[in-house]
Amino acid sequence: MSAPATTLAPAARGSDYATLGRRVREAGLLDRRPGSYAVRIALTLAFYGAAWAAVVWIGDSWYQSIGAAVMGVAFTQVAFLGHDGGHQQVFASRRANDVFGRLLANLLVGLSYGWWVGKHNRHHANPNREDLDPDIGDGVLVFTTGQVASRTGRLGLAITRRQAWLFFPLLTLEGISLHVASLVSLRRDGDRSARGGTRRVELVMLSAHLIMYLGAALLIMSPIKALVFVAIQQGVWGFYMGCSFAPNHKGMPILGPDDDLDYLRRQVLTSRNVRGGAFTDLLLGGLNYQIEHHLFPSMPRASLRRAQGLVRAHCAELCIPYCETSLFGSYAAALRYLNSIGEPLRVT
Repeated sequence: MSAPATTLAPAARGSDYATLGRRVREAGLLDRRPGSYAVRIALTLAFYGAAWAAVVWIGDSWYQSIGAAVMGVAFTQVAFLGHDGGHQQVFASRRANDVFGRLLANLLVGLSYGWWVGKHNRHHANPNREDLDPDIGDGVLVFTTGQVASRTGRLGLAITRRQAWLFFPLLTLEGISLHVASLVSLRRDGDRSARGGTRRVELVMLSAHLIMYLGAALLIMSPIKALVFVAIQQGVWGFYMGCSFAPNHKGMPILGPDDDLDYLRRQVLTSRNVRGGAFTDLLLGGLNYQIEHHLFPSMPRASLRRAQGLVRAHCAELCIPYCETSLFGSYAAALRYLNSIGEPLRVT
């Protein structure tokens, strides 16, 4: 197990979180925000529709590279709304949130909602916990010394040695990776996060997305321009998604099986906030309030900023470190950590 040099406080009373929860509820911060979401949904879908309209208007032109980049941003903003639906933030009923999330994720973005919710819920339950958090599982990048020790193959070793340098370039492949993982998860013998009728509905939606997406590109552009369009759009979407999620936990303490922390400390000590104003909130889809989001996953996005003051003050009362940095500072911390994890392979 490897982690930055941060002292983890011992597990404490569950009442520490209960006290904070009571303050948050009394402030009305867990109440639904229908007006805020109505505006957010309307603007986001209008942006998504306008991006597609621009692609049609540009036509068979190399200027489609600009349209592709804009479309990548639009995909990410829609995905942020799907994320909110997956956390039951938007509507009062679970069914409404799930229908909303499936429509956005599967049909508009091409991402399996059922697969993602299952994976993301496991992450929320055990953030940065070795062998339990799927976001730090063994993959192209490694996050623990145990993963480094088990790394084999010339390509895998080469990537690990230089993973800090390769981190941002690899993010351009994240969008394709999400599409592939979504399709694999919906196989009958795959991840059973979506079952029976739900699995079939998601397959239909994903298939419809793929047909409409590729069909539109090929109808509007020549095959070569369509290929370039897809490469740029998927690259921008993957890069933007990765850059939005990377600041949240990368470079924060990684918990091993013997680390016994209560819910409050487990969520706060493994999460990092990003400083900024309204533009940062929009850019990162509210994920810049990662500590508050992890403590109260169903809190509407518009309430996170107000909750921050309560959470920060509560952590100060309990002497719990509260990590907040600039956006570029968060990337620097993540890259330093990735570089340190790969260092043993560079000196052998």
